[in-house]
Order: sequence, then structure tokens, then C-alpha cells
Amino acid sequence: MSTAIKAIVTGHTQGLGFALAQALLQRQIPVLGMARGFSEALHTQYPAHCLQVAIPLDDSAAIGAWLATRALPDYLDGCTEVLLINNAGMVQPVGPLQDQDPLDVARAITLNVAAPLMLAAAVVRASPGKQRRILHISSGAASSAYPGWSVYCATKAALDHHARAVALDAQAGVRICSLAPGVIDTGMQAAIRATPDERFPMRQRFVDMQRAGQLAAPAERAEQLVAYLLALSFGQQPVADIRQG
Repeated sequence: MSTAIKAIVTGHTQGLGFALAQALLQRQIPVLGMARGFSEALHTQYPAHCLQVAIPLDDSAAIGAWLATRALPDYLDGCTEVLLINNAGMVQPVGPLQDQDPLDVARAITLNVAAPLMLAAAVVRASPGKQRRILHISSGAASSAYPGWSVYCATKAALDHHARAVALDAQAGVRICSLAPGVIDTGMQAAIRATPDERFPMRQRFVDMQRAGQLAAPAERAEQLVAYLLALSFGQQPVADIRQG
């Protein structure tokens, strides 16, 4: 498939990731979706332009095995610009340390940090001479600590600092931004509202935001994020918040 721009979106089967994939495909930008599952809706709507890889992004060995194949460079062949959107993420485990299963901590760190960093490095290595734009989906939790969210806060902060350091490398053809998307009406938000107060003392804040209609619709926010990614100014700020322009 030869086209000027090609995109990769992780966690494309639901929520914000699905909306991001749709926003790109509607712009006739081919998408390689990477997630544990498969989106029948995207396959039906865009059979020729949406490729999908079923891969557990919380398993670094599985990611490494896929990256060892020719799949990524073959997909990127023929384009002049690559968009990588590291969207997949999880808020669990939630609660104080004694409530955190160490294996759940490891899975969260792999999904939220190792997978984005592995894919960022792999995409740049597989696309010499091309323009590369890397977008980490961050969170306000990267800069503001929340009780019960020690793992989530730490992993999102890691993405922000990764973007800062990559920007300092000033590698030709590589732009990066770790961008907080605001609070969006997704399954993750529903899970947050369903968390017991003793594990997440700030739960009521998110309940109140939902009741007040303060959650952004995934499709609306995805349009803003894609416009930000495609703008000439992308990468001038390695860490940003979509709500601040």
C-alpha cells in the first residue's frame, strides 16, 4: 500500500483509540491498528485501508516477537511520513500498595510505558529518511498525583519525560509530543467511576464530572488530537495539553 502518510494506532478497537483510527481513515490516511482484539466495524468500513494486528500490548515478549518480523517495515514501505499514536493504556491496578498485585503492576507498566517506547524506537529504526511524528496519549495524572493511582501516574509521567528527552535528541525527521487529551467519555472513565472509594478516594470528582456533562465525546476529542498531530507546529512542545490550545 503506497501513500504519502501512514499511521499506527494502538488500542484502536474501542474508546478514544477507535475514534482516532476513524478520524485518520476519514482523512484517507491508512491505519495499522494494534490491540489485543479486532475491530469488525473498522474492517467493514475501511477494508482496504485499515490493517489490524492482534497482539497483547501488555506482553513485551509478544511485541518483540512481532517487531522481529518484516511486518512493520513492510507496512511503512512506500510512504514519506509516519504517524505513531501510542493510545493504548490502562488505569489498573488502582488502590494503595497493599491492594496492588505485582503482576498487574508489571502488565500496566508494559502496556503504558514499555509498549509505547518499544514502538517509538522500532518505528524510527524502520523508517529511515521519512518524517516521523510520535504522539503519546498522556494524562493530567502525569503531573498531578492522585491517591490510588500511583502506577497510572508514574507511567504517564514516564511518557512525558520520554518525549522531553527524545526532543532533546533533535533527531532529523522525528517530532514527538506527549499530549494530555482531557477527560473523555470512555470505558476507562466508567471503570474509574465504578472503583470503590476506599481504593480511589477521588472517585466522586469523576462521578460529578460525568453528571455535569463535562466529559468530551471520543469522536470530538479525536478530531482535535488528529488536527494537533498533523499541524505544522506539532512537536514544538514535547509535553502539552489539548485543552490549552
